[in-house]
Amino acid sequence: MRVFEWKLAVYRRVWKANVLTSLLQPLLYLLAMGLGVGALVNKNGGSARLLGGVPYIAFVAPGLLATTAMMVGAIESLWPVHDAMKWGRQYEAMSATPLEPADIVLAHVLWLMFRTGTAAAAVAAAMALFPDVRSWGLVAAIPAAMLSGVALGMPLSAWAVSREREMSFPLIQRFIIVPLFLFGGAFFPLSQLPIGIRIIGYISPLWHGVEMCRSWVSGTHMTALAAVGHVTYLTVFVVVGSVYMRRLAKDRLFA
Repeated sequence: MRVFEWKLAVYRRVWKANVLTSLLQPLLYLLAMGLGVGALVNKNGGSARLLGGVPYIAFVAPGLLATTAMMVGAIESLWPVHDAMKWGRQYEAMSATPLEPADIVLAHVLWLMFRTGTAAAAVAAAMALFPDVRSWGLVAAIPAAMLSGVALGMPLSAWAVSREREMSFPLIQRFIIVPLFLFGGAFFPLSQLPIGIRIIGYISPLWHGVEMCRSWVSGTHMTALAAVGHVTYLTVFVVVGSVYMRRLAKDRLFA
């Protein structure tokens, strides 16, 4: 009984620490980027034209919703998936039950939705403290950010399932995740970039999530056709990644 109470106390402390970190980190980031850097950007006479007539914090904060979900989705789809497949063998234990590969993949999708959704919600809570980005559009922006995180996470999960070793994961972070973070349209308009990098930004899942979040938070609601296009594009990533993860998991676990 004492062991159980001790574990419960530890879990409570960890949960409180995670909640505090989830709220404090985006708050500090918004203060630094939105107010610190934003004070310099807003002094530029041409910034209002480039940023759509909004202060820099109103431009960058919605992008933080999508980038946070992207980073969480990527983190949860590399080493944890490799651990479940090879080190801890949780997937192998699941395969010994009546669960099918599709069930394992669905569980992972739901987990990614939970993790990216809660991370985006924490950023939205921090954004609600700033008048320039406080709006009911945050409610719609959270699932948009969540979808962009899952859209990147599922192809990475399929890759992680196929690997015998994790040597490629740091390379993915350095040469895929970080460039998407920097050039996904969250911190400055893609129109300012060379055409080659601009195209990469446009085809990345992150840009589509950033566009939806920024539109709904700012109140400049995009057309229904544009919203359907963004959601469809991201859903294709989720579906393709899920199909390949299921196929690879079936080959490795149910052969």
